[in-house]
Amino acid sequence: MNRFMVGFKHSLALKVIISTVLLSLLVIYLTGSALNSQLSTGIKQVNLDSSRIEARSTIFSAEYKFLLAQGEDAKAIHKVVDDVISSATSLTSNENAREVIFIRSPGNTQSQNYETTSNFVEINSIPESLRSDVRKSAELTWSYVSIKYEGGQVIPGIAFGKKVTIPKAGKYEMYLLFSLASQNATLDLIQRLLILTGFALILLIALIVWLVVRQVVKPVREAALVATRFTAGDFTQRMQVTTGDEVATLGHAFNAMAESLEKQIARLENLSRVQQRFVSDVSHELRTPLTTLRMASEVIFASRENFDPAIARSTELLVAQLDRFERLLEDLLEVSRFDAEVAIIEAVDFDLVALAKRCAEDLSLVAKEGSTELRIYSIAESITVKADIRRIERILRNLFSNAIEHAEDKPIAITIIASEHDAAVGVRDHGLGLDENALHRVFDRFWRADPSRARVRGGTGLGLSIALEDARLHNGELEAWGRPGKGAHFVLTLPRNATQGIESRLIKLQPDDYHE
Repeated sequence: MNRFMVGFKHSLALKVIISTVLLSLLVIYLTGSALNSQLSTGIKQVNLDSSRIEARSTIFSAEYKFLLAQGEDAKAIHKVVDDVISSATSLTSNENAREVIFIRSPGNTQSQNYETTSNFVEINSIPESLRSDVRKSAELTWSYVSIKYEGGQVIPGIAFGKKVTIPKAGKYEMYLLFSLASQNATLDLIQRLLILTGFALILLIALIVWLVVRQVVKPVREAALVATRFTAGDFTQRMQVTTGDEVATLGHAFNAMAESLEKQIARLENLSRVQQRFVSDVSHELRTPLTTLRMASEVIFASRENFDPAIARSTELLVAQLDRFERLLEDLLEVSRFDAEVAIIEAVDFDLVALAKRCAEDLSLVAKEGSTELRIYSIAESITVKADIRRIERILRNLFSNAIEHAEDKPIAITIIASEHDAAVGVRDHGLGLDENALHRVFDRFWRADPSRARVRGGTGLGLSIALEDARLHNGELEAWGRPGKGAHFVLTLPRNATQGIESRLIKLQPDDYHE
């Protein structure tokens, strides 16, 4: 059942076929019911009319014979009664049986009794309601009955009755009973034929719908297959167009779109490769002059005490800018590795808490200069993870440095939590914060929340974007939260084994100390 529901949910052909079959079944049921009702009513009416005519004729004939028997003796009258029963009764099977019943009317006190039935039919086959109607009316009266025979056999029938007068015997009720077994058999046959015809129509409709839907769905499936192969990187796939109908128009349009996409993707891939090669080549080419400048600057910096104060200050600025330039080159090289998808991790076991404490200690002087401090709160003294320690350290240093830069003389809380499968680090500052509209750009390359602010610490603008790539390289995630004037909160979530994925977010992105 579950497999059928899944197939119904994902198959357009199955939906169309089932919907059409159900609607057709409803239409055929309503039409068949109406047709069966009309046929049944017509057959019953024809049978009723013919039986009424025959019953009227038979009873009229009996009344005429009784009238002619006036003045005859009891024996002759009895013979007339027998003749009436014999002529009105059929000798065929019960399917076409015709029976006669004479019942003495209430109040008849004549000593001669001709109450009788033909072929052992029981008198109680005539319901009391019909007898009451016959006694009240001078006309022929009828009703559907069950004809009961001695021995227990019962067949459906219709009874016609009228009051008659038998000479020297008084008032009697004469009933003619006609079997409806043949009529009911005919109606049953019609119903079976209608049901069989309905099922045959349903099967034919389902087959026709399947053939039609197959012609429509097949190109759609082909288009989906081509699109899937396109997604997998095979840009040479095209739809096969062999007709000139609307489906062919769809195929031509799809192929034109695929060709355009192939050209655009090829152009973008070529542009990306050129860009990556340019960044990588420039970064490598700049290393040689940078090394020379570094060596020269260190010689000059070592002799700065012999220089004029202004020149000495310039040498310090030179070294600082060279440091920044070197970090920028390193970051650009790392970005080029991510873009080329050649970045790999070298996973080892290490203590995440100890690593965070070491990073905080290394940045303690920077934090002191910014009149803030890094406070670490860990759920355990030691949390072991298996990851690339160099990349995780780079993430933590970026997050800590970013928090120090924006802390605005307020302490920074670092929370470390771990479960059996995951570990998380939250870095919360209470400084300038971030606007909600800027949160989706905070990890963009070279983006800054406030471009007008001076880069007092020489950031490259690539730190958070590299941190995000490092996190995702470990199957983890790095998220940011912030509000203007309420600070920011960065949450790093990692699997404790880099080869697995994260199972839960251990630290809420919106901090508990924030209130609207």
